[in-house]
Amino acid sequence: MIIGVDQHKGSHTATAVDAATNAAVSSVRVDATIGGYRQLLRWARQFGDRRWAVENARGLGCHLAQWLVSQDEVVLDASTAATARVRELSRGGRRKNDVIDAAAAASVAALQGDASVVAAEDITVVFALLEERRANVAAQRVRSVNQLHALFRDLIPGGAPTALKANTAATLLRKSAPRHQQRRLARRSRGTWYGRSAASIPGWGRSPPR
Repeated sequence: MIIGVDQHKGSHTATAVDAATNAAVSSVRVDATIGGYRQLLRWARQFGDRRWAVENARGLGCHLAQWLVSQDEVVLDASTAATARVRELSRGGRRKNDVIDAAAAASVAALQGDASVVAAEDITVVFALLEERRANVAAQRVRSVNQLHALFRDLIPGGAPTALKANTAATLLRKSAPRHQQRRLARRSRGTWYGRSAASIPGWGRSPPR
């Protein structure tokens, strides 16, 4: 028996397909939670000799596929392109729903060469996640430093030192508050605005006494 799974963010639909006849035998829909996974496995235990076919098992279906592998289940990765071909060739043409998608994944797994076995993730996956995190943090730091340099070019002559650190940036920000520019802008606002008196601009009014 081959159990095809069509997964979504909120739920998963599984359809058991007889590998000999390629006919759907039973279907179930569960929540996309650990409790739903356990419910799915309990339902599947009625089929003694079984394999799982998870569509896009290395993408959206990765979590479910890896959980099933951890339970000593045999899981196959059915590509989305292959399942689309099965749906198109099935009766009804391009019709699509969760049950049909799950059955299509199982049918793909039944065809030799159209599905690959999912292996358990090892320590290299953890290292890859840590490396991705390190790269993201480094890129974010570069963006932040570039933004600070652009800001300091407007605030202080010559800008900030090239090797800019957080404590240096904080000190420069405290020392370079453009209060004189604020006062100059306030004086100009009380004068003219594009040749008009600021007080004459509708909604502007007179500046409050200081």
